[in-house]
Amino acid sequence: MLNLNRDVVVVGAGPSGLTAARELKKAGLSVAVLEARDRVGGRTWTDTVDGAVLEIGGQWVSPDQTVLLDLLDELGLKTYSRYRSGESVYIGADGKPVRYTGDSFPVDPATAVEMDKLIALLDGLAAEIGATEPWAHPKARELDTISFHHWLRANSDNEEACNNIGLFIAGGMLTKPAHSFSALQAVLMAASAGSFTHLTDEDFILDKRVVGGMQQVSLLQAQELGDDVVLNSPVRAINWEEDSAGHRVTVVSERATVNARFVIMAVPPNLYSRVSFNPPLPRRQHQMHQHQSLGLVIKVHAVYSTPFWREEGLSGTGFGAGSLVQEVYDNTNHGDARGTLVGFISDEKADAVFELGADERKRVVLESIAGFLGDKALEPEVYYESDWGSEEWTRGAYASSYDLGGLHRYGKDQHTPVGPIYWCSSDLAAEGYQHVDGAIRMGRLTAARICEVARVAEPAGV
Repeated sequence: MLNLNRDVVVVGAGPSGLTAARELKKAGLSVAVLEARDRVGGRTWTDTVDGAVLEIGGQWVSPDQTVLLDLLDELGLKTYSRYRSGESVYIGADGKPVRYTGDSFPVDPATAVEMDKLIALLDGLAAEIGATEPWAHPKARELDTISFHHWLRANSDNEEACNNIGLFIAGGMLTKPAHSFSALQAVLMAASAGSFTHLTDEDFILDKRVVGGMQQVSLLQAQELGDDVVLNSPVRAINWEEDSAGHRVTVVSERATVNARFVIMAVPPNLYSRVSFNPPLPRRQHQMHQHQSLGLVIKVHAVYSTPFWREEGLSGTGFGAGSLVQEVYDNTNHGDARGTLVGFISDEKADAVFELGADERKRVVLESIAGFLGDKALEPEVYYESDWGSEEWTRGAYASSYDLGGLHRYGKDQHTPVGPIYWCSSDLAAEGYQHVDGAIRMGRLTAARICEVARVAEPAGV
């Protein structure tokens, strides 16, 4: 058992926690990072499966994610564009694949008008309400007490348009059924990306990838921190008290006990309850955390000897709100002769497919992908399912969101420290919400807040 004395202990070695630790160390504060897993990276994970390098977790970089782009440059990491040449495929309500080019789905004119109307409404709300304090807007309660599903249908009677617009938020981002989260939560998701239009543009939101994988953002920062990162060390208790010298904290994990002045909880809110807090967290925190949860998505990876779809004039991109696999993309690695497809199965569709055995699940998933790209998709060399819902130290994807009515009720307090305990993750970000960019922003923001307090308070001598 390690016994450490530090200024700050960080719980969680994902991009947010490691960024915070790195910034604190730059500012002259001592840190320890305690990570439950046997690796760093949190919800980013680049691994080799059956000889194929796969991005099991978060991977994409969009142009608005300037903080992430700056850090990639600082760390010496390069990016490359997602393959997007050729035609995309849309599967509409009739179940028939249609090839198309351009930014708009090939729907009938009436549906196109309704989709454009809904996008314009959401763009307007995102611009008006913003990502920083959506709960403070005069429309917050109104929008937070109606589900996104019902908001869409209150503004359009075109079911295909509603389902298509719902896909960009429900399946594509929050990975929850559109009836389970509010219109305000959807507006926050749009505002965090700059606009709802950005979310509908896969060439924007899924613009680039990192050569060698996104996990390197964490691996390289952890390398700088060295022995200050302790793996295989789930935190079990945080004990703290306040005296004339400030806060004194003892954080107990399975491999270390750390005496510190501050704690950063750099894990998603659904994991806060895995830790015993003494004294207990305030009522407000207990209630708030129970209204935050992660969604569910299966990220399917299929690797082929060649990217056969390119030879057939296809980009590898496909959308179908009613399909089992609702999104498909070319996910071929930089410089790789083989072709990789990635598909996503979200929320209730994921529930249903997890009831099948592994072989049957693989069959129906590949059949769904083949519905976009043809029968050659049925026989990959490597097949793998990223199932973050079964990960002990994540339990869902991609990030937490509030249940119906929770955002306007609790959002203003989600960053509020409890004594020496600070909250820090992509789940709590404004810009870059639920993305690596947001994780980095939160890491820097939290580190800056602690540095400010530490300058005012007299050092505790630990």
